[in-house]
Amino acid sequence: MYDWLAGLPPWLVITVAGLLPALEASTFLGLLVPGETAVIIGGVAAHTGALPLWAVMVAAAVGAVVGDQIGFVVGRRHGPALLGRLPGRLRRREQIDRTLALIARRGAAAVVLGRWTAAFRALVPGIAGMSRMRRSHFTVANVIGGVAWAVLVAAGGYLAGASYRALEQRLGLVSGLLLGTFVLGVIVALLVAHRRRRRRSVP
Repeated sequence: MYDWLAGLPPWLVITVAGLLPALEASTFLGLLVPGETAVIIGGVAAHTGALPLWAVMVAAAVGAVVGDQIGFVVGRRHGPALLGRLPGRLRRREQIDRTLALIARRGAAAVVLGRWTAAFRALVPGIAGMSRMRRSHFTVANVIGGVAWAVLVAAGGYLAGASYRALEQRLGLVSGLLLGTFVLGVIVALLVAHRRRRRRSVP
């Protein structure tokens, strides 16, 4: 998979790393596919040298902030009706109640905190709009949370790529040693069997 990621076109990785976070809250896609998946893949691909890490971070941050801002506006204008049209398994009452409770307790801080959980990340912007949170408060929290999330998740993918490469190298060394040991054992076994046959053939 590591080599496959390295072979993807950089523009495609960056586009997906920005697009998926943008669709999380604006279309509730995050209830099905977490946006960090694309950002982590972007970080891993950056470690291969296929694209710069900063580009993944910028794309993810822009996508996250713009997507959540759209989600906020949609929630303010069409929130209840939109939630009512979602399939039942995507609008679980307990998730919505927990999101409402989080916003009621934390206010704008809930926007930053909600960014770190997939279900909250998809629901918080729309429900914040429904709750009549001031747009300026939401925007500040959205930018802070979106940028921090994008930087840390992309960096996590980059470090995961480094760990994978180190693990791959260690496994390659271990595999080489095991293969060498196996080959040496086969050679020794053949030599011993040959000597035994020679001894038996001597009168």
